[in-house]
Amino acid sequence: MPRAVGQIDEAKTEAILKAATDLTAELGAKVSMEAIAKRAGVSKQTLYNRFSSRVEVARAVAARRADLLTQPLTSDGEIETVLTVYAAGLLEKLVVEHTATAIRSVALLSAETPELADAVYQAGPAAGLRRLSAWLAEQDRAGMLVIPDPDAAAEMFSGMTLGHGHLRAVLGLPPPAFDIQARARDAARRFLRAFSA
Repeated sequence: MPRAVGQIDEAKTEAILKAATDLTAELGAKVSMEAIAKRAGVSKQTLYNRFSSRVEVARAVAARRADLLTQPLTSDGEIETVLTVYAAGLLEKLVVEHTATAIRSVALLSAETPELADAVYQAGPAAGLRRLSAWLAEQDRAGMLVIPDPDAAAEMFSGMTLGHGHLRAVLGLPPPAFDIQARARDAARRFLRAFSA
């Protein structure tokens, strides 16, 4: 069935985002729009119809990661379970080689292309922190936790979970061996002890 005029082919958008993710992992953040289009199997015009620049592609990839990472915050699960799943998602990003490579390549380009670094941060990590903060504020309002500053608590939980993980990724060092689920559960339990109602 042919698409209606103006209708976007989501399969092509998916192919573009996957190509951008894979190429950034392989080659770093300086990947060209032409290379992304070629890997995705779409024309440059199709790519530019969806994303006006490399910055916009990077923003979309980061936003997708944030959506996946924060999915547990939309569930009605128990607080400890939600935080454990969220923490496990943060940790899994660090042990997946292509994610560490992407973090490193964006960091290396941040002085040269600050708009790219800002777009990635705002659409990815900052969006995740905002959603976690909003979720923590909901738990406070419901009397489940006592969190006077949800923004600070969200940063605290992320930092406690990741430790030096991001620093290791930026420096190209392998993460230490650890059990993701056990570490995520431990972070969630310690956080809950600090903010229990």
